[in-house]
Amino acid sequence: MSTVYIPALAAFGGSAFGAVSTIVSGWFSRRRRLRERHHARSFSKRERLYRSFIEEASRLYADALVSDRAEIPQLVGLYTLVGRMRILSSDDVVHAAERTGRLIIETYLSPNRTFVDLPDFIEEMDPLREFGEACRCELLNLPAP
Repeated sequence: MSTVYIPALAAFGGSAFGAVSTIVSGWFSRRRRLRERHHARSFSKRERLYRSFIEEASRLYADALVSDRAEIPQLVGLYTLVGRMRILSSDDVVHAAERTGRLIIETYLSPNRTFVDLPDFIEEMDPLREFGEACRCELLNLPAP
């Protein structure tokens, strides 16, 4: 083999290595961006779902405190949100949401509260505390991309 070919082969090998490393680097970068985008979408989707549940549960709970007439379509809406959580969320969040739903139903079945009863009652019980803590824990522990 002639010594003329050695520099040519080295140049070709360097060019090939550079091209392959550029392709691989681009592939890893794209994959990382896609993972980050998926993580951000997953986070915001859960956040919107939890916010909808909190708004609906708060409204229903406030109604249940002063009324004994349950609004079945709204309760169905609340359990629809729970069903969506079964797909996206951890078991802890789903169980906390189910307990909140049961608490709302029990509140509809209990005697109505008056405005005078509310300060003592609110200090005693926060119906969404467990749900909020479970959601915060899940969102903080979502695996990083």
